[in-house]
Formats: sequence, C-alpha cells, structure tokens
Amino acid sequence: MRIKNQRDFVSGLMFTVVGAGFAWGATNYNVGDAARMGPGYFPMLVGVLLTILGLIVAFEGLVVETEDGGKIGSIGWKPLVFIILSNLVFGLMIGGLPSIGLPAMGLIVGIYALTIVAAMAGDQFRWKEVLILATVLALGSYFTFVYMLNLQFPVWPSFIVR
Repeated sequence: MRIKNQRDFVSGLMFTVVGAGFAWGATNYNVGDAARMGPGYFPMLVGVLLTILGLIVAFEGLVVETEDGGKIGSIGWKPLVFIILSNLVFGLMIGGLPSIGLPAMGLIVGIYALTIVAAMAGDQFRWKEVLILATVLALGSYFTFVYMLNLQFPVWPSFIVR
C-alpha cells in the first residue's frame, strides 16, 4: 500500500497516538457515565474523538491522492523551540522557582512573557502589536479566570501583593 499524501498520513498518526494516550490516561480516573460524569469522562471522550479523527485523516492520506503527494518539508525548529519555551516561561512566571530565588510573578506578567516569547517564533516581530495582543489576552484571562470563574491563583507578582 502506497501513502498518497504524506502530510495527512503523518498528521493522522499523530492525532491517533495523542488521542489514544489521552484515552488511556483517563482510565486512571473514575470515568462514570453520561448522567454522572467522573473526572476521567471528558479526557476519555476527547481522547476517543481525537483517535477517531486521526484514523480518518490517516486513512484519507492513504486513499486520496494529491498533485505533489503532500510531501513533508523540513521541520521549523525556530517556531517549535519558541512555542515550547513560551509555555515553560509561562509556567515559571505563574509559580516561580524558589530554588533559584525567582518569585511567583503571577498571571498578568506570565501572559505578557508568554506572548512576547511566542511572538519571537514568527518571521516578523513588532513590539506594538505584541504588547497590544498581550494586553488583550491578560485582560481577557483576568476577566475569565479570576472575575468570572473565581479561580484562586496568583495574579500579580508575589513581592507586590504581600
């Protein structure tokens, strides 16, 4: 059997593996049923749906032919590194790192740091646009998570709110 679209086939395999992993991980929790959902219900549902979607996309990669064969190009290392780094920076900003003396900087500073580092993944970096986006995301996150959902986590740097 010949792969007719490499991108679709590999994407489908990736979705299938991630979905199966989520579904398998959800078995460690009480799943429950539709009437009384347990903590594993939603991850199980998302994992199963993602696995089904992945199988469909991989199957299409085997049977639907494209002009160029959907060849996979080179890996974009710069975006990959900066997007992963932005998530790590966000985690460090939210919780801090006491072992090196970095205090918790909170949600607002974390979102600004995340947005700035993630924006470096692109080909163009414009400070004005990045800061506007960071401000909109910070305000939206504050309104959603702190004001509406009343979640309790640090919003501002710990050395300011003591």
